[in-house]
Amino acid sequence: MDRIGIIITAGGSGKRMGSQLPKQFIEVGGTPILIRTLQKLSDIPNSELVLVLPKEWISYWQELCQQHNCTIVHKVIEGGNERFHSVRNGIEALEEVDYIAIHDGVRPFVDTDIFERVFQAAKSTGAALPAIKPVDSMREISKSGDNKIADRNRYVLVQTPQIFRSEVIRRAYEQPFSTQFTDDASVVEANGHKITLVEGARQNIKITTEEDLQLAEFIITRQPKLNARRQLLNKLKNNEKTFNIHNKR
Repeated sequence: MDRIGIIITAGGSGKRMGSQLPKQFIEVGGTPILIRTLQKLSDIPNSELVLVLPKEWISYWQELCQQHNCTIVHKVIEGGNERFHSVRNGIEALEEVDYIAIHDGVRPFVDTDIFERVFQAAKSTGAALPAIKPVDSMREISKSGDNKIADRNRYVLVQTPQIFRSEVIRRAYEQPFSTQFTDDASVVEANGHKITLVEGARQNIKITTEEDLQLAEFIITRQPKLNARRQLLNKLKNNEKTFNIHNKR
């Protein structure tokens, strides 16, 4: 079985929420966001978890884990000046793995379905990420300040986890840092490797604003009903497949 290294980046400051406490430590539904994310990713089999945090918040994280009885096995690594350097530190901390996944610590609603879709694509092409289509109308702003309508069908909104074959992402992070690197896919792409897109999920939100927090609370209260609906739909699909098989005989 392929071994997967999972790097969770958690270097946010909470400024956009007007909070002194970094956003990854803020509670939703009574549990810190980062612990929720860690819990979700601990469900991935045959994986190693590495959490990258700012140096000054590592001791706070350890206290938080004790308070919330979080006993999930994971390494904690000191981050760097930029996200690029933090991810590179995380990669260097991993044991020998076949694939490396990188996930935003403030995306606590990732699930095994999304992870599996991205992982299977990465196994085929070496580099994959989840993305969703924008639903709002879009306009493009020029350098002069003028704007014009943009074709939203040409754009997607990128999510995480982004998953890569180990040698692909390791080689990519041997490059020097560039301000053009906005995520791990951009680092890999700059090194000459194409990126495969797979279907993401709208509830796989990145919590960065007060409004995101409110949405996260809503998702948590609706989670049991959403899970029940998903199980029912899967059951109906399986029954339909069985029915079609019997009809063909």
